[in-house]
Order: sequence, then structure tokens, then C-alpha cells
Amino acid sequence: MAGFSDYLEDKVLDHVFGGVAYTAPTTHYVALYTVAPTDTGGGTEVTGGAYARQTSTFTVSGTNPTTATSAAAVEYPTATADYGTVVAVGIMDALTSGNLLAYANLDTSKVVSNGDVFRFDAGDLDITLA
Repeated sequence: MAGFSDYLEDKVLDHVFGGVAYTAPTTHYVALYTVAPTDTGGGTEVTGGAYARQTSTFTVSGTNPTTATSAAAVEYPTATADYGTVVAVGIMDALTSGNLLAYANLDTSKVVSNGDVFRFDAGDLDITLA
């Protein structure tokens, strides 16, 4: 992943150094973007065509760097309309609205057309702090 959002960075710093408890989300949702978000959020998330954020679980392992890796495949419903060109992915803390936690541009953008199924294989999503 390219980075943590400002939202998550603030929560981590407040938790570790400010004594303000942060409760991690119990479910993580993977969002697709046609315009990439930034640290402050934004971007253009896919809408319509049966699109919905999908859940993902992560396994955390290693040291220097420690990496959170998607434990299972993340598959979206068959598109019932064109999504456009998907260029980025974000990890969110809610099915709709919510907060962006981490994000990255895809290594290769993908045009998703009516009838396509977009999928990340298990292990394809890595979040690393170095």
C-alpha cells in the first residue's frame, strides 16, 4: 500500500503518544477507485453496476518490515454496468462512508466493463510499515 491516511496516522499517534484509546475496526472493507485517493481521502470510488465494497481479513507477520497481508481472495460481484478504469484501492472502516485507513495505486490499472468480475487473489493486498 502507498500509505496510511491522515485519519489513521492521527489515530495511531494519539493512541501511542497521547493516551487516547483507538479501537480498530472489526471489519475492513476494500474499496476500488477510478481516481486515486490521497492521505486526506478523496478520490473517486466506483459506484453503480452492482459495485459494493468487499470485506477482507489480514494476517500480520514479519518484522522490519511488518506486513499485513490479505488472507483470502477479495472478489466483487459481476459488474452490471461499466465501472471505468480502476486505478487504486483503499481499505475502509465501513461498508459505506466511513474512514479511509490505507490506500495505494494498482500496479496495473484495469478497465472493468459490464459482465466483468474484479478480483484480488489471497496475498495480493499488502500493507507494510518500514
